[in-house]
Amino acid sequence: QVRLVESGGGVVQPGGSLRLSCETSGITFSTYLMSWYRQEAGKERELVANIGATGENTFYVDSVKGRFTISRDNAKNTLYLEMNELKFEDTAVYYCNANYRGFNSWGQGTQVTVSS
Repeated sequence: QVRLVESGGGVVQPGGSLRLSCETSGITFSTYLMSWYRQEAGKERELVANIGATGENTFYVDSVKGRFTISRDNAKNTLYLEMNELKFEDTAVYYCNANYRGFNSWGQGTQVTVSS
């Protein structure tokens, strides 16, 4: 059974930092394209960042470039998102996604709230 479990969300002040984790099981993690998405209330889910199977290739949406870092530990089957210099507009539910040749799986999400 495929499971993706996000953790690390919370409430943080503007300028603060959080580190999200996504622990996976039931997939051959090292072969999957892994992504972080986020969804603000009332809006569509958007891609934040993704990372190739080996970790060499990454993509970031312009709004988080220079502030967020995606990484993975294939030995631990875990995906990370280091978020620095957080802004009010980063408030959303963050989802982990695993994709391999059309197979798509999602976690349940973790809430990130940036508030003063």
